[in-house]
Order: sequence, then structure tokens, then C-alpha cells
Amino acid sequence: MCARLLPAPAPARRGASRFCASTQSFDSLMETDDMTPADELVQSVIRISRRASEVIMAIYSQPFRVRHKPDDSPVTEADLASDALINQALTALTPDCPVLSEESECPSFELRSKWQRYWLVDPLDGTHGFVSRRGDFTINVALVDAHVPVLGVIYVPQSGACYYAHAGGGAYRTDDEKGPQRLRVRVKAEPPIRVVTNYSKRNPMTGAFIESLGKVRIERVGSALKSCRVAEGGADVYPGFSRTSEWDTAAAQCIVEEAGGQMIDTDGRPLRYNTRAGLRNPAFLAVGDTRRDWIRAFKGGAGSGAR
Repeated sequence: MCARLLPAPAPARRGASRFCASTQSFDSLMETDDMTPADELVQSVIRISRRASEVIMAIYSQPFRVRHKPDDSPVTEADLASDALINQALTALTPDCPVLSEESECPSFELRSKWQRYWLVDPLDGTHGFVSRRGDFTINVALVDAHVPVLGVIYVPQSGACYYAHAGGGAYRTDDEKGPQRLRVRVKAEPPIRVVTNYSKRNPMTGAFIESLGKVRIERVGSALKSCRVAEGGADVYPGFSRTSEWDTAAAQCIVEEAGGQMIDTDGRPLRYNTRAGLRNPAFLAVGDTRRDWIRAFKGGAGSGAR
């Protein structure tokens, strides 16, 4: 699996705990050893994600029940089992860092607004893909510091592929067949523009934006894998105009940015986290070619139908 192919890390608890408890900046904690505290933390999160993946795939291999939450989104025992494992493991790893997860009770904003650093988790992103047995579901774990994702791990249980990054450390992918491969976005978007989007019925906003791009090639993918496609240069843009929440994007944003891209709202500003009571994202774009005026394309097409 993913972590097995990486250099064997030293025990991570001391460095990881110091990282989260410290009030220093992320960059100031970088060291000159073979593995920095941030590297150790990434490796620990990958191992946790791999364990959660094993739990998810054990449930995936047999019949399972599907329930629906109040917003009508599906949830399965795999979501809940992964959530419990990740919450417990992250709390043990970094006792000073709160954990905010899709499947756990959300603290009030009065409490959350006092957090400097915290873990933001989607224990099973793409539950529709899980229920449909498409395989394109992920585990997303991010560390957010001062509203900015500074570490991201996206693990793909079906394939064992893992995307990961930390601020200033670059973005990588690894799987069962290859060691770590550096991720880089496609720096020049040329026709046909490669657009990655989800499987659900295309909303008018997405359709208008795609039409504004001219000649395009469309790929449909579930979960945070859409952003990963941008990070690895397989797509130029992911228009995130459907309903998403902060745990859907934080890990992906760190990976996209470390690969050379951007994840921006429709005014061109990077997404920020835990800044308000609600956890819904604004409409956003994950892009590889940062020199292209994607916002102009949005405002000329999709902007007239913005939600």
C-alpha cells in the first residue's frame, strides 16, 4: 500500500505533537534532517489513512446498508467506521489539535473560531461512488493552520494510490507499483481544454462555464480525485460549482497548490477555512494554468447564473 513504498519514518508522535502544539509557523518547523517534523506527520497520516482504507474495503466487499442524512446525502457504515478510526488515531497522534470531521458532531463556531490549527477530515469522500461501486472514493485528511491547509493526504482505497503534500514540500503521488512521483500541473492550458467534473447532472452554472471555454475534453470523476487530476496534469480545470463542504477541498487544495496550481473562488481568491459558522464552500475553480484568466471565463459564461 501507499505508506509501505515511502522511506520508513521515525516514530512521529514527538515531532507531530510539537508541530501542532507550537505557535510557530509551518515553515519555521522545517529542519535539515532527512525527515522533518512535517514529513513525519505526513507519513503518520498516510499510515492512518491506509488503516481506514482497510476498514472501508472490508465493508465494500460485502453487502452494506445505506442511510440518508437530513440533507439527503448517503452515509454508510464504512463512513462511520473510517471516521471513528481516523478521529481516534489523529487525537492520539496530536493531542493538542482538534479534529473536525464530516461524520462527527460539529462544534459551534464560537469554539471553532478560537482554533489556530486543526485537522479537517472527510473519512469517505464520494459516498455515491462507494454505493455505486465505481471505486472513485477517497479518504481526505488536511491540517489547517490560520485558515490555510498546510498538509493534505488523499488516499484512494480501491487502488491504494495516495496523493500528499505539505506546505513548501511539494506534492506527490505513490501507489503499489511506483514509489513517490512528483506532481506538477499542466502549466499551459491549450485547446481542447481538459475539464474534470462529477457524475451528477450538470448544473447551469457548470454548463455555461464549460461552454465559455470553447473546445473542451470532459472527464467525469468522483470525490477529491477531480482536484487530484488537476494536480497531476491530467486536467486543466475542475469547476467546483456543485455543493461541496470544507472537508471536501482542504487536502486537495494543499496538493493542487504544491503542484503549482490554484484553488480559488469566483473572485480569484484562494479558498479559506473555518472563517464563518457555515462549512459550505463557495463556488470555486481548481486550475493548473495560473496565468490563464479563468475568472473572466467564469464571469462571461457561468457568472450570469451564479447561485
